[in-house]
Formats: sequence, C-alpha cells, structure tokens
Amino acid sequence: MKNHTLLFIVAAIIALGAGILVKRLNSAAPVLENKRDTLPAFTLPDVSGKQHSSSEWQGRVLVINFWATWCPPCREEIPDFIALQKNLGEKGLQFIGIAIEELQPVAEYLQNMDDNYPMLIAGDNGVGLSIRMGNLLQAVPFTIVVNRQGQIVHRQPGEFSREDLLAVVGPLL
Repeated sequence: MKNHTLLFIVAAIIALGAGILVKRLNSAAPVLENKRDTLPAFTLPDVSGKQHSSSEWQGRVLVINFWATWCPPCREEIPDFIALQKNLGEKGLQFIGIAIEELQPVAEYLQNMDDNYPMLIAGDNGVGLSIRMGNLLQAVPFTIVVNRQGQIVHRQPGEFSREDLLAVVGPLL
C-alpha cells in the first residue's frame, strides 16, 4: 500500500511540473511575438569577406533570415526572398541572409544562385545571435522582420511562406 501511495505522489508531482512547464511555454509564445525588441547590433562578413554592420541598413524594413545549406526549407525560401527583394527593394525592403555555418559550403551553394541580397556568414555564432533575436526554439530557418525604427515586429520559426511574409511586410513599406 505504501508503494502505491508513494508512486501516486511522485506521478502527481511530475504531472504538476509538466503542467506548469506547458503553461509557461504557452503563455510565453504570444508575449514573444508581440514584444517589440530593438534589433541587436551585429557585424558579420559576407561570402567575399567584406564586413557588414546591421547599422548599414538603418531606416529600411529588414527581413533577416537565419539559414543553412543543409536545411531544405531554408533553400526553398531563398528564391522567394530573391524575388521579393527585386520587387520591393525600391520601397525600402532589405533581405539579409545569415548562414549558421562556415564559409565554404555557403560559397559553394551560392555559386549557382542569382542572389541579390547580402548573405552573411555567422558560423556557430549565428545560433547565439538568432537566440538574442528571439529564436528560443533554435529553429532553422528562423526569420525576423524589423520595422524602419529598428524594432523586431515579427519572429517566424520555421519556413516563412511568401503570402505570410507579404502580410507582415506589406503594411511596413
């Protein structure tokens, strides 16, 4: 009888802990989405080695995409991002790709791409930078949208469809 009671108490404590964890995760997600943090400053090299600072795109609507060559959804998004940069760049939209891997695989992948926006190399440090921008799930791809005032107005873990991206970016342009 004592073993059953002890087992019941342990199971109740585990269930209570899991319930508290789920409640915190569920209540944190909307706050994260609605919170307007300022874009943290960063400086990263592009594939040619030229350093780029986040301040160089100040005053533009930014779509910052953390990606990797080994990530199929990441590779699927890039053609849409290229097309949107071409069509909406004159309206103040600026895409920035941040690869979370080393230079060589990124440079090889981009050789066959007609990319028209900066592709920066962050290596392993890119994961930490994405977390600072709100990627608590450490998802790849992970995309943020920054308004002209430098505030993060949207965070998108996982693939960002063209339609959803336009719904977020359109009112900011």
